[in-house]
Amino acid sequence: MDGEVLRILLVEDDQVLGGALRDHVAAAGHAVDWFATLGDATAAARTVPYSLVLLDLRLPDGQGLSLLRRLRDEENSVPVIILTAHDQVTDRIEALNSGADDYLVKPFDLGELTARMLAVSRRYDGKASSRIRLPGIEIDQTSRIVTVDGEPLSLSAREWALLDKLVERPGAIVSKDQLHNTLYAFGSEIESNTVEVYISRLRKRIGHDRIETHRGVGYSIR
Repeated sequence: MDGEVLRILLVEDDQVLGGALRDHVAAAGHAVDWFATLGDATAAARTVPYSLVLLDLRLPDGQGLSLLRRLRDEENSVPVIILTAHDQVTDRIEALNSGADDYLVKPFDLGELTARMLAVSRRYDGKASSRIRLPGIEIDQTSRIVTVDGEPLSLSAREWALLDKLVERPGAIVSKDQLHNTLYAFGSEIESNTVEVYISRLRKRIGHDRIETHRGVGYSIR
């Protein structure tokens, strides 16, 4: 997405939010087709080769997941980010199992949306492979294998989830709220200090200095 103009399908029936999203994405230099109904969005997706889809789940004439499933049934691998006010774990699981690439719960920061769009589009445009190499550490996101100083490392599901989130954009700050949501997606209640606990565990596994704390903001991987 760096310097590249994307053709984006925005499916959102809320006029205020839809307008804000369209203007925000267009201001970044991308082309946006905005539709408020499932029918119009489905017709557009059949004829236009979109680079990315921003998809609301609850639409006046149906469920956004039906469009997502149609795309995947037709072997259309266009990246899809779900935008919804529903934060139930079951909703997240259903969307991801249906082929969604990411999930944002309303209300969300427009800057975070841009970051998610960047991360998702990089996975599809060949600018990032599944293998990430940092000094002394290698991460294969496909096989979920982590090698530290030449030795393979076994991580728990939550340790892996945090590391995977941090390496989406190496060096960029990931907020505590984002990491909290990453852990919450596992479907169990978590304590207020759970992020700190798992960051501490992850540091012990991969090396304390590899994760930097930005007090009051979040964390980044060096």
